[in-house]
Amino acid sequence: MILTGAGATNEHAKNIIQSYKKWTGKDLIPVKYEAGLLDQLYHSPIIVLSHGVGDDPILNFGNREALKLWEMDWETFITTPSRLTAEPMERAERDRFFEIVTEKGFVDNYTGIRISSNGTRFYIVNATVWNLVDDEGKYQGQAASFKEYKFI
Repeated sequence: MILTGAGATNEHAKNIIQSYKKWTGKDLIPVKYEAGLLDQLYHSPIIVLSHGVGDDPILNFGNREALKLWEMDWETFITTPSRLTAEPMERAERDRFFEIVTEKGFVDNYTGIRISSNGTRFYIVNATVWNLVDDEGKYQGQAASFKEYKFI
């Protein structure tokens, strides 16, 4: 699959991986080689997704596992406002949660209800959500990762 868009670069994958390490002190994925970070992140068995900045941030990266879970292709995923990954009644809670992440840098052990593009509801369990920053420390959005989810 050929990925397009701002999140489909080794630089964005590097920001996701390095920002995770900065905030948590842990490795997000075992990096095999620097040149293929996007491919490694995309094919990782853990779910990883990110959104950019703005009043209504748009998703800009979702790995293969995230695309499957949210039942979207790449092009649909990267044009979806991040808020639409949660049901309308869950969005206020999600917004408050992201404010805490922005303030603290990251939050782990997060569990919340999400919804796929086809209406499938699921809990994300023990997710880590963190701020993305570039090499200069400039805020670039937020990312999330988790291994466990439960369909409702």
